[in-house]
Amino acid sequence: MILVTGGTGLVGAHLLFSLCEDHQLCRAIYRNVKGLEAVKKLFISSGDLNLARYKTIEWVLGDILDLEGLTPVFKGVKTVYHCAAHISFDPSAYKTLKSVNVTGTANMVNLALDFKVSAFCYVSSIAALGKSDTQNHITEETDWNISDPNVYALTKYEAELEVWRGIWEGLPATIINPGVILGPGFWKKGSGKLFSFAQKGSPFYFPGGSGFVGVKDVVNCMTLSVKEEKWKERFICVSENLTYKALFGDMAEGFGLKKPTHKLPFWILEILWRLDYIKGLFLKGDRKITKHTLKGLSRRDFYDASKSSITLKMEYTPIKKVVIGCCDLFKDSIQ
Repeated sequence: MILVTGGTGLVGAHLLFSLCEDHQLCRAIYRNVKGLEAVKKLFISSGDLNLARYKTIEWVLGDILDLEGLTPVFKGVKTVYHCAAHISFDPSAYKTLKSVNVTGTANMVNLALDFKVSAFCYVSSIAALGKSDTQNHITEETDWNISDPNVYALTKYEAELEVWRGIWEGLPATIINPGVILGPGFWKKGSGKLFSFAQKGSPFYFPGGSGFVGVKDVVNCMTLSVKEEKWKERFICVSENLTYKALFGDMAEGFGLKKPTHKLPFWILEILWRLDYIKGLFLKGDRKITKHTLKGLSRRDFYDASKSSITLKMEYTPIKKVVIGCCDLFKDSIQ
């Protein structure tokens, strides 16, 4: 039995489809019925028209923070893919981020140890990697040297420490550090918002860049690391290092729109995060633009995924191909 957390998210849902397509027996944790509907739509759009594959999944209502409630979920489980996480860059969300990302991961590690699972794969992020002090590409060995990390990066780094602690206690585990994950099916949250933004035909692009990867490549990297039993290892999962100008240019092409030509001035970004801060003082909800978000959108880091390419024999899909495919599915979803 394979257990998947975060099964109603982008990575978890695509992972479940891949596992079901391979006729694997899966159990997945969910927190609300609304999330299941999104997964069903993804399965249908991926070819599971009568939901035959989807119906093989054993869905369990649960929460990774409920240690006692999770205990029966682990019965008979041999492999765990821990994809669940809370994503926010709002400093006021730190308590929730710490709880879900760190405590939730610690719970999963402890139960995996108690039930002596055969394999544990944790989906981390390039946010949990160190930053290069030079122009060199960031690798799995780059030291964690961020003096002022954003709250999301900090909690993903601390979550990784829980996995390493589990490894030291005998857990056969591997860690995947994907870049910004692009994929269909979840257009209103995470990276899906990038497509929603690009579809409006804005002439502006953000000044920085990052490492990007298609969701199917992330799933492939996860399953290969488990299949090849690459325990005590972490793998950067990035297809290409791109500027936002290039990314939004590909998206504009996919939507049949004019490519953005104006870099969003830094002073405008400075104003936007301050206005968002003021709004956050009076209205509830996560802030959309923080000082750390601005920092991330303005800088450009380069990531070296050669370890996963060589060790796991990963053949990454070009980002332009990923983007064009997503744009086609996005257009179908709004018709």
